[in-house]
Amino acid sequence: MIDYPAVQDYLFSLKVQGVKFGVDRMRLFAAELGHPERAAPCVHVAGTNGKGSVSAMLECVFRTAGWRTGLYTSPHLVRLGERVQVDRRILSEEEIGAYAAELRPVAERLAARGGDDDRPSFFEFMTAMAFLQFARKGCDVNIVEVGLGGRLDATNIVDPELSVITSIGLDHSELLGDTLEAIAAEKAGIIKPGRPVVLGRMPAVAEGVIRTIAARSSSPVVTVAEKFGSDLALYPQTNFEGDYQRWNAATAATVARVLPERWRLTAEVVARGLAQVDWPGRWQRTRVGGRLVILDASHNPEAAAVLDANLDRLKAETGRAPVVVTGVLGAARARPLLEVICRHARELHLVVPKQPRACTHAELEALVPAAFPGRVVRATVEGLFPAQDACTAGGADDVVVVTGSIYLLGEVMARLEPGRGPGEGRLQDF
Repeated sequence: MIDYPAVQDYLFSLKVQGVKFGVDRMRLFAAELGHPERAAPCVHVAGTNGKGSVSAMLECVFRTAGWRTGLYTSPHLVRLGERVQVDRRILSEEEIGAYAAELRPVAERLAARGGDDDRPSFFEFMTAMAFLQFARKGCDVNIVEVGLGGRLDATNIVDPELSVITSIGLDHSELLGDTLEAIAAEKAGIIKPGRPVVLGRMPAVAEGVIRTIAARSSSPVVTVAEKFGSDLALYPQTNFEGDYQRWNAATAATVARVLPERWRLTAEVVARGLAQVDWPGRWQRTRVGGRLVILDASHNPEAAAVLDANLDRLKAETGRAPVVVTGVLGAARARPLLEVICRHARELHLVVPKQPRACTHAELEALVPAAFPGRVVRATVEGLFPAQDACTAGGADDVVVVTGSIYLLGEVMARLEPGRGPGEGRLQDF
């Protein structure tokens, strides 16, 4: 019997090392495991925003075509196993425990041989679990989302059929650079010689950097705009809401057009796949205690612009301003988000996610524009969602939007779906 809490404690202890950039350590780890990342073709997906949605869309399209799929994403919302999925079945606690037991002595050997710098990090452990699971389950194709950046990300040991860069915006600037050009160069580090790269929507300066890097590798560049033009009415439909999701759907459809015919990703298959994507926390509507609650991860300046459009559309749809619950990691992310929220909200509930980098109540209050006319409330997830079918924010007729950090969404979803294992959010890493 697996002692899963002890497994969690061990994996969590690896995070003390912090974010460890570089692919050399992951290459050593993978070599010790027989290079499971080479067992099946893959599509590698990077980007400031949209990479999770595009990855989920691609997984659904490939599965609709009849292929067995591996999907690796981060972070998770509630359960750690959400990061590693085969045909959308998540890694179980028993599997996580078994993989941790298998990988731990390998990691210790690497550390004994090369020192602590060669000891795999938490994210590298999860990446190794993903590649092993995909290989052992006989996946036909793997969709691998970059964890952070691209060039120095642990996932960048793959040799993909095709690379995708969904968008470029200012985020994680302390690690990736403080200009669009610098961040674009880091994301473009996933481009492999001679392999195509598909680009979503991004500033011209960022696209220029990526094209230059792709040219050095003789990698053809294909953009969504080249395939679909600029009229969103001509873009593929998806079951996700919002114009930005039409862009993401078009990005996935462009990948399908670029890949060889042997993958059988026909227009009909793509349309069916895009119509049934499951990816929680992206303008996700649910009913809690009879009222509409919308869960939406919007955690950086680029996402704040998308949230602005979504909230504007919501007010037009409902005829009233929503009640907004938010919690954010870091003032650089919180400032643009609160500016947007306060243009639309009737009432604001500020929450501190259970993460070390989370803004405090006082820090969030200081960022609320002075002109905001609504009520500002210090709140907790437990107080706002005291039971599985209860929400105390606003009144019975209000629409409640929960937005900001994905960690906040995970805490809320754990309250709304208690069987999914609340408390695992501490293992999220970015």
